[in-house]
Amino acid sequence: MGEFKVHRVRFFDYMPSGIRALAFNRDTERLAVARMDGSVEIFDCADRYYQEKFIPGKEQCGIEGLSWVGDRLFGVGLNGGITEYDLTNQKVKYTIDAYGGPIWAITGNQQGTHLAVGCEDGTVKLFEVIEDTIQFQRNLDRQKSRIISLSWHPSGSKIAAGMMDVIQVFNVETGHSLHRMLVDRGVGTSRGKECVVWSVVYLSNGTIISGDSVGMVKLWDDQTGTLIKSHIVTKCDVLALSVSQNEDSLVAGTSEGTVVQFQFISLVLGKDDKEWFRTRTFKNHTHDIRALAEITTAVVSGGMDAQLVVRPLLDKIEVRSVASALRKFYFPHRRLVSCAKKAGLMLFQYTGYLELWRLGESKEKGTPGSSLFIKRNPEKLLHLKVKGEDHIRCSAVSPCGEWIVYSTASSLRLYRLHFDNNNVSITKISKLPKVLSSANQLCFSSDSSYLFSTSTQSVHIVSLSQEGCKFVSTLKPKSGSNQAIHLLAASEDGKWLASANSDHEVHIYNLQTRKAHCTVPIYSSAVTAMGIHPATNCLFMMHADQQMFEFSIELKQYTDWSRTVQRKGLHRLWLERDTPCLNVMFNPKNPSHVILHDAYMFCIIDQSLPLPDDQDLFYNQLTLKSLPEDQRKTQSHAFKVCKTFKDILCVELMSDQSLVVVERPLEDIATQLPAPIKQKKFAT
Repeated sequence: MGEFKVHRVRFFDYMPSGIRALAFNRDTERLAVARMDGSVEIFDCADRYYQEKFIPGKEQCGIEGLSWVGDRLFGVGLNGGITEYDLTNQKVKYTIDAYGGPIWAITGNQQGTHLAVGCEDGTVKLFEVIEDTIQFQRNLDRQKSRIISLSWHPSGSKIAAGMMDVIQVFNVETGHSLHRMLVDRGVGTSRGKECVVWSVVYLSNGTIISGDSVGMVKLWDDQTGTLIKSHIVTKCDVLALSVSQNEDSLVAGTSEGTVVQFQFISLVLGKDDKEWFRTRTFKNHTHDIRALAEITTAVVSGGMDAQLVVRPLLDKIEVRSVASALRKFYFPHRRLVSCAKKAGLMLFQYTGYLELWRLGESKEKGTPGSSLFIKRNPEKLLHLKVKGEDHIRCSAVSPCGEWIVYSTASSLRLYRLHFDNNNVSITKISKLPKVLSSANQLCFSSDSSYLFSTSTQSVHIVSLSQEGCKFVSTLKPKSGSNQAIHLLAASEDGKWLASANSDHEVHIYNLQTRKAHCTVPIYSSAVTAMGIHPATNCLFMMHADQQMFEFSIELKQYTDWSRTVQRKGLHRLWLERDTPCLNVMFNPKNPSHVILHDAYMFCIIDQSLPLPDDQDLFYNQLTLKSLPEDQRKTQSHAFKVCKTFKDILCVELMSDQSLVVVERPLEDIATQLPAPIKQKKFAT
């Protein structure tokens, strides 16, 4: 497998933000996730839940709700504005003030023509969705308390609104109230407190389902305005509800971290007298579940513990496959750590600032698996705070360690570092080319003489020197989509540059002629990581479905090794992994070695060895160690997986052949979360 001196880094205090809202688009199978820091993530549920897009947030601009209208995404927050997101350029398109104070809820009708928002001043405001914007249409009858939750009837003719102690049903056409349903405050000490209707769902048969702060799920009749049935779910709050497309399944999320499923079934098989019955309880969270979405074959939940959980509903899955596995996503599917390979530096990206660290030093020799004595501790060199309200979208440090660049949704900043013994100073490059207004992705050339910056589908080249920076050229594909570029890879010799976008297109450019060279055949799954081999100039690509391809840039075709992989297939255990690879590296001392990593392992693929069959032992490192030397070759295969490290954010091979492994243990994240609701346990 090869031996490396490993810098095991655990001082990157990355803290994921809690999840506040979810919205699932059934037509495109895209899941939008809003976090408490105001950021929005788009996951492709049909492509192993890969996080294909990311829109950074702003300070003091949290999101309370999300809603899809067709393929357009809208969000609201306590700042009182309605925001539409530009999913192509991955930024805010515009924000319109609703003039109703803080907005607590948003929902779109199934017809895709109108949005309804619930405001602090007690109004439900209707907006017509028109081309490129939305237009205010009317207010529904004003209420005495804030509107907490909203749900349209599938016909679009009525709206149910949840408030303090009340559920109101409105006629959309007239704007008047049809029914006012009082919600019971419960029993005991809670009767003196207001009952908050946190969530409502309006079914096509006229049933309104509510979840409230006394821990009950209640069913109401919209014709008579009366209570049909109550289900006691928890002693705490029911914070979120979601119903399946055919309205035969309902899930409720509680402040205890449990998800409770109800199903619309008959007690007697074959009879039509169906009722809602509580059927399952899932416990995958430690804190409040603030958002739920029941998608095609699974329940997706998120909350204060910041993890996105995909819980499959096995009764809706016919064949056991990768889709039937429980998934938990803690970390973003993008890189937050950049390494200066030649200078031994690391750049950590937080939402509002950057940190630059120097790696520690140790004794040169040691036995495999042993910890080396540290001669010099890691040192924090720089804390660079972002100016303005915008959060950081992407950042990079040059291989030589002399340049730092970062971009928000509205601006780009370039800095030069000066090292004088132990002192570090920084100079901002004030005069930047106009094309460097903002970037979706940033990358330096291997000799640090060029900066590559992307804007939607174009790549801008800027030369770097002692005098500053100078615009060189813009690279554009000959044809293709207008989706934003999310990955860049530059060759070691400075001749080639590859870019990948959200439409799964990979374009390769010749940096000497500064023209498009070729396009890799489009594959059905998104590219999650790629790199150009320094010796062969072959582009190695990893995809969200765990498939891998190697493409010869000079020959403009897949390599023989890549064709062998596709013909023979990859091992079952490799394909069943549920997190994407985030980096592709190459070992100059062993040209046949390709190094990959995801959140749970890093792997060395030896292209000189045969591929494993499904019958072969995939994780065979310990087995090989126990065999005599002459038998190891017959039992060896190409995949060497190391699971010594866990909760990995970054693995990078430095110029001195040492490995940097940045870990963020989940236990450390859990200790920084607010305390969960205290629950009495048996015998305590």
